[in-house]
Amino acid sequence: MTHTPSQSDGSMTIGDLAKAAGVNVETIRFYQRKGLMPEPDRPVGSIRRYGRTDQSRLSFIKSAKRLGFSLDETAQLLQLEDGESCTQARRQAESKLAEVRLKLADLQRMEAALSGLILLCGSGKGNVRCPLIAAMEGH
Repeated sequence: MTHTPSQSDGSMTIGDLAKAAGVNVETIRFYQRKGLMPEPDRPVGSIRRYGRTDQSRLSFIKSAKRLGFSLDETAQLLQLEDGESCTQARRQAESKLAEVRLKLADLQRMEAALSGLILLCGSGKGNVRCPLIAAMEGH
């Protein structure tokens, strides 16, 4: 998804773009500093304008972030040409899916351990050492 400089449809200010995308202005500036978003030219005596191309690019970045892609991975995806690099994009997505599955397995183990400890915690009566705290201390 290569990006050409903002097209002549540039009718939005950075504030308008931020509002339309549901982000704040500093997020757009951050993406510009990281090279993910272009910084439009500033016409003499005027303010920078953003268009539909910029809004689409920002939407792409947000989608990639929601899917767990890092900024570097998102930058790599943005450099791919539509249709021409589908295999490469697929490889990146498969790699990300493998990472997500590992995280899910870790989370499921954590859930099982915590569930077991919570059950133990309710089993003590009176002035007994809490099994949850003891387990977390390594006793």
